[in-house]
Amino acid sequence: MVKFIDDEKKKYGVESICRILPIAPSTYYRIKDEQENPEKQSRRKQSDKHLMEQIKQIWRDSGCRYGIRKVWHKLKQDGLPKLARCTVERLMKQLGIQGVWRGKGKITTKQRDDQDKPADLVKRNFTADAPNKLWVADFTYIKTKTG
Repeated sequence: MVKFIDDEKKKYGVESICRILPIAPSTYYRIKDEQENPEKQSRRKQSDKHLMEQIKQIWRDSGCRYGIRKVWHKLKQDGLPKLARCTVERLMKQLGIQGVWRGKGKITTKQRDDQDKPADLVKRNFTADAPNKLWVADFTYIKTKTG
């Protein structure tokens, strides 16, 4: 939103844009001030920025293999004993990085050509003329009042 306001503020003005968007003008000005003066950011933001650099470095050094737990242990070894694991998890999620998954990974349903498929009784036409004329479900058996 801040980028949009920056692009359009010469044409419409900050306050008129903020009246329409769900952002207060004071929030916009605070964000702009923090961007220009990083020392005015909260301690958590400053700490997160520093930790993100360290996390990225550890993750790259591991060949992009380390997950949350191993990155957390490595940070503790490097001198951050009071760092919470959930903080590393949050920051790695923000960075969009994760470790290598062990095992088979996610298994989804795979269609097999050698198996018989159920008949398409509705011919993929999922419209009905009136209520209770056509019922479509993912279940094999549905008990209804009418039998």
